[in-house]
Amino acid sequence: MSDGVLAGRVAVVTGAGAGLGRAEAVALAKQGADIVVNDLAPSDVIDEIEALGSKALFVAGDIAERATADAIVAAATEHLGGLHIVVNNAGLTRDRMLFNMSDDEWDAVIRVHLRGHFLLSRNAASYWREQSKAAGAPVYARIINTSSEAGLTGSEGQANYSAAKAGISALTLATARGCARFGVRANAICPRARTAMTAGVFGEVAPEQGIDPLSVEHVAPLVAYLASPGADNISGQVFVVYGGMVVLMSAPAVEARFDSGPAEGGQRPLWTVDSLSDSLGGYFSDREPGRTFASTDILSLA
Repeated sequence: MSDGVLAGRVAVVTGAGAGLGRAEAVALAKQGADIVVNDLAPSDVIDEIEALGSKALFVAGDIAERATADAIVAAATEHLGGLHIVVNNAGLTRDRMLFNMSDDEWDAVIRVHLRGHFLLSRNAASYWREQSKAAGAPVYARIINTSSEAGLTGSEGQANYSAAKAGISALTLATARGCARFGVRANAICPRARTAMTAGVFGEVAPEQGIDPLSVEHVAPLVAYLASPGADNISGQVFVVYGGMVVLMSAPAVEARFDSGPAEGGQRPLWTVDSLSDSLGGYFSDREPGRTFASTDILSLA
């Protein structure tokens, strides 16, 4: 077994048969973790993990099914001896403009991304809570969720994906706050990575020369670090990561305040349409509809 910083830890990675999930699973194994790999169909990633000296188990199934989440936690706790790290990575896309999107296209994306993250996070948090209560102390517990810049800024052809990813960011923050006393550290990454799922956005072929800025290998080390003891003070954070860059996103902040008028007796007067027009209308008069200052800043990072 490796003597890496995760030696003796057990991790689960969803959607780990290929692409980003595979790279994350291998990065965790390189640090000594044993891995439960989840995907719809087996792959040779199990052999790659075992060649690194770590144990590996494969659990097939749709992560949006409760039975799959149950089987993943059971595989970790009953066959590998525990559960310390959850990497929620599995996902899919059904891109369509909002006005053309079907019910099924909406439901499929919300189901796999948001429900899938919820089921495994809930099962893991329940396990860690019981472990913490039994020990009378916090336990070692890490959740790394996969959000997206689409969930921060909105993607015009991905209303379903954007909504799911925004939900994942909020789920991450709620998990970090609600489970901190049990030892849980929960963070989210927003990766730009060239995978089968993103081929339509980033293309299928990497540059012939140099390091591909969209390689999954830029993302996997951050996941391994957030899973490590060195990241114990990091929780409830959202990171954009790609091309050798990690960007820490700030929490939502007050940009401006508008008052209906001076307070008299501790109360302000009611707004009217005209007074809102004067206050809000003037403030937004030079903004392009559908765009925010924040989205421009994020999308221009390079």
